[in-house]
Amino acid sequence: MDCCVIPLRHGGLSLVQTTDFFYPLVEDPYMMGRIACANVLSDLYAMGITECDNMLMLLSVSQKMNDKDRERVMPLMIRGFRDAAEEGGTSVTGGQTVINPWIIVGGVGSVVCQPNEFIMPDGAVPGDVLVLTKPLGTQVAVNAHQWLDQPERWNKIKLVVTKEEVKEAYQEAMFSMATLNRTAAGLMHKFQAHAATDVTGFGLLGHANNLAAQQRNEVAFVIHNLPILAKMAAVSKACGNLFNLVQGTSAETSGGLLVCLPREQAAKFCSEMKSQSSGPGGQGAAGGAWIIGIVEKGDRRARIIDKPRIIEVPPRGSQAANQDNSSTSPSPSPNLL
Repeated sequence: MDCCVIPLRHGGLSLVQTTDFFYPLVEDPYMMGRIACANVLSDLYAMGITECDNMLMLLSVSQKMNDKDRERVMPLMIRGFRDAAEEGGTSVTGGQTVINPWIIVGGVGSVVCQPNEFIMPDGAVPGDVLVLTKPLGTQVAVNAHQWLDQPERWNKIKLVVTKEEVKEAYQEAMFSMATLNRTAAGLMHKFQAHAATDVTGFGLLGHANNLAAQQRNEVAFVIHNLPILAKMAAVSKACGNLFNLVQGTSAETSGGLLVCLPREQAAKFCSEMKSQSSGPGGQGAAGGAWIIGIVEKGDRRARIIDKPRIIEVPPRGSQAANQDNSSTSPSPSPNLL
């Protein structure tokens, strides 16, 4: 599971706890702090938990940084982490800082809750619909942005994407990774979600397989649609499928929730995610969730069909995003609903 659930000796209560950390992947230290915090909280949100009682921050300061850089970068990273925690209705009460060859940032999230406050990720049934709440392609966008200054790498992708499009995808990826999955966690209860996980380092297919393997019923997940940051599928293909993005194994950081919902609730979930995600801090430019597949009877595995439909997710604020947001309903494939 994404969290450990520990029954307490006090009747009816459980301690739900998670930890995560990683290396910086964006250039803005404040945003990196926000992303790290969002990534930790996502494990709680994947179980439908919307409240976190306490957070600790784990921070490793690089011994290669001089004093001036350290004093500029580290406070920004800490502030970003704290601001995201505050947005999630919790606070950072402590942690640990060490000197290390590399910068590492992460934390611990803890909450004491009653059984009705979390959703065990094992209740999917045949006929359920799979919904994803953030677009894929963050790893590709971050790498493509780094390649702007590497002519040998850039030459491989410049025929399928412009420098401006790469910069927009990078910004969209950064804001997406820094967005909390808290709204989705709350809607999991409202629309009777049967199971969920967050999509991170193993990619969509890796996490879908992990979730399928945990189900009580003999089910399989079949993925038909892939919402991907605009142009990133083409970039992945142009560099020889280095990332295996369309194959579902490209790593994501602080990705969306993959949720199993009753068929009759999926479109309503997507619609409400979209309406709650259209503000200034909105989650994703072209809406807050996408129907990507179905649950059928099977062998507790997940697969992506041979030719999945690629849904290009435009950057927020773009003309394409504004046109998409003028519609209030999600647009799943006809064969999914």
